[in-house]
Amino acid sequence: MSTNAPRIVDRNLLPMVVEPVTLEGQDIRLEPLSLHHHAQLCEVGLDDELWRWIPQAVGTPDEMRAYIETALEWQAAGTALPFATIARATGRAIGSTRFANIDRANRHVEIGWTWLGKKWQRTAANTEAKYLMLRHAFETWRCLRVEFKTDSLNERSRAALLRIGAKEEGIFRNHVITWTGRIRHSVYYSIVDSEWPDVRAELEKKLSGE
Repeated sequence: MSTNAPRIVDRNLLPMVVEPVTLEGQDIRLEPLSLHHHAQLCEVGLDDELWRWIPQAVGTPDEMRAYIETALEWQAAGTALPFATIARATGRAIGSTRFANIDRANRHVEIGWTWLGKKWQRTAANTEAKYLMLRHAFETWRCLRVEFKTDSLNERSRAALLRIGAKEEGIFRNHVITWTGRIRHSVYYSIVDSEWPDVRAELEKKLSGE
């Protein structure tokens, strides 16, 4: 069947219930972000290099507090669901990520605002976080689409999104003015519901070490 053929959505699908939830993995746990995580996130997150590709830098405890408070404001408005990324071995926060731009009517969300302390970069933590969030989006919320965006200059992030099975869709030119004053072009990627079974299988192979 052509991918361009019209599809009809079952209008009897239960509505997306977007509320704080804990997502448990083998090595990490995604738990609802709160100011309780502030001190631990400061321990791992006040590093300029972590925020190089993120439009708003976080370099002080006050800025980290504002970062968390903004995420919680978006949550209260119903447009985001932010998480603290917890290392299960220690029970301590090692970074953060979130669902955002939540569109219940059209059943799609964005995954982003993701960062990890340097010690946990290039580990399975990010892959497992993406797996847990994609599984929740497609299997609990019954999303039709999950999207991602990243700085056009961030080659590592672009490669990572392709590795998890996302498809590049295009570039939003002059999209964001970053904290350095640079005008950023953003590259958009997505995974759609029909692709999820194959993406899930590949992610599970990666996480199992196959």
